[in-house]
Order: sequence, then C-alpha cells, then structure tokens
Amino acid sequence: MVESGKKTPPRPLPRGSLRRSVALFRAFLVEQTDPDRFYSTLAVDSVAEVLRWTPLRGASVVDIGGGPGYFADAFEAAGARYAGIEPDVGELTARGHVGGNAVRGSGLALPLADGAVDVAYSSNVLEHVPSPERMADELLRVVRPGGLVVLSWTPWLSPWGGHETAPWHYLGGRRAADRYAARHGRRPKNDFGRSLFACSAGRMMRWLRAVEADGAVEVVEVLPRYHPWWAKWVIRVPGLREVLSWNAVLVLRRVT
Repeated sequence: MVESGKKTPPRPLPRGSLRRSVALFRAFLVEQTDPDRFYSTLAVDSVAEVLRWTPLRGASVVDIGGGPGYFADAFEAAGARYAGIEPDVGELTARGHVGGNAVRGSGLALPLADGAVDVAYSSNVLEHVPSPERMADELLRVVRPGGLVVLSWTPWLSPWGGHETAPWHYLGGRRAADRYAARHGRRPKNDFGRSLFACSAGRMMRWLRAVEADGAVEVVEVLPRYHPWWAKWVIRVPGLREVLSWNAVLVLRRVT
C-alpha cells in the first residue's frame, strides 16, 4: 500500500531500450515544469543502472550532488546505506525539507575518510565545479579498493551543455548567460563561470587515461547515459561524442 501523500515511484525501464531513451527524454523536457517527475524518473533509472555493475543491498553509497532526496529514496529502496553531499542549500530543501542523512559539502573536498564507502556516485555535478579532475580524484579517494565510482556529467558542447541558457552557449557561455539575464531580469541558476563550467568529454577522458595508467582504476564502462545500446558507440568517437553523447558516464572500479 502506498502511504498517504506519497507517490508511487516510477518503475525502471528496460535497460538499453529505445523506450527507455524516449521516456528519459520526455521526463527531461519537463525538468523545469515538473521537477518531481523528472528527478524521480532519473533517480530510479540511475539506481537500476548502478545495479548492473554492483549489488547495493547493504552497500554504503555516497552521492555527491544528491539534491533534495530523490536519489536517496531510490538508493535506499534498493537496500543501500545512503549519504548525500550537496553544496547548494537551495537544492537540499527543494522538496520543502532536507532529506535524511544529507549534509551540505563540496565535491572538491569531501568530508569523508579515505576508502570510506563501497560506491561513490555523482550525477550532473562535474560541469558545476571549476576543477572536475579534482572532484573525480575525491570520488576515487573516498571509495574503498574494489569499490565503484559512477560519474556522469553533461559535456559542454552537447545540446544541453548551457543548461537553461542553451542553445546560446554555442556562441559563448558568458554571452549566453548575459542574454538570459537580459531576457529574464535575473542571472541564470547555471551561470557560466560561476556555477557552470565547460567540462568536455575529452577532458575527462584524459583524466581517465592518466589514473588508469597509474594503476589506480579498472575501467568498467564508458557510455552515453541516455542512449539505447545500439547508439553507445558515439562515446568512442572524439569530437562527435562532445555533441551527441548528451550525458557521459564513467564507471570505474578502484584498484588501489
């Protein structure tokens, strides 16, 4: 039975299917107007994806950029012991209250000991920090040897790279943000140079090659997050992946 006042969470869609891709895109279109639908759908889908790579029942999970609790609900429903770290107090309280086991903190300096968790997860945060490599290093630091890091972000040159200022970011991030401010009378939430930065797929692939060469990680999978299985090849093509991957994902297992 569903408790009064609570919505039944969406069911995971078939992995790698075109139906899943279409449903995620439709949810994405209502991010601004119906955030509950968008974030609930994304969280349930994200946890279903993580379950492809590691069991979650009893696992300790830290989620950087966990927001107001949608991801907490989905991870806890899968049996994980969840902790969320969110830098934006507005995001923490977006559903009217702070979710359980969530704290305000920075992805560039995680308040966790080395090797503290089984899974370090982050969805769409890398493009919001000035040093994405440093944040990726932090996720590696806090996961135990043998543990999993799942890191996704929106490449700058993707159609949504400028977030609410898209597609004008193709003419320059600052210009797009200024245009938004002139039209709406306020700076965008994702303001280029302040809360949004150009994080390319190529840049993170260079970081990945470096940590892999050091023997720190085993690469489990690199993929475009929302694509059906037959379109995953786009992430392997330099240049093309910057535009067509839409959202890139690195799945890594810490070795040392």
